[in-house]
Amino acid sequence: MGTKDLSAIIDLAISKEEEAYDFYMELATMVDDRSAKDALQIVAGEEKKHKEFLVNYRDKGYGNSGLKMTSVVDYKIAEHLEAPEPKTGMESKDVFLIAAHRERSAHEFYIGLASIHPAGPTKDMLLAMAQEELKHKEKMEYYYANAAFPQTSGG
Repeated sequence: MGTKDLSAIIDLAISKEEEAYDFYMELATMVDDRSAKDALQIVAGEEKKHKEFLVNYRDKGYGNSGLKMTSVVDYKIAEHLEAPEPKTGMESKDVFLIAAHRERSAHEFYIGLASIHPAGPTKDMLLAMAQEELKHKEKMEYYYANAAFPQTSGG
């Protein structure tokens, strides 16, 4: 693959990370719960770091040493529940479900890009980015489960 092709792919990924940042910042304005706002702003910050990583990878040729592959629990909530439409005044659980769907799509985006590349550093970087998005999905599904099914005093 030529440098131009790789740069175009990374530019597309950078654009997706910028969209994700904007999405989470906008979603944070649609919920009143402070902890939900904070969680969404934290994930937005992580998307911003992904963009920085990709820009450095494109411009300076960094490897994927900044991204660690860790095991992730995929609760598969987004696969089984439909996301509501974003609107002002949403409940926290709905915001987290929307976010889980967004992260599922981002994970699939990177898996799709990785699938068209031969083994090597580019494929490894794309798979690491897919894993990062799956970690976000795990976090959003965890938050969703806690908001949708709060613990009661009876256990």
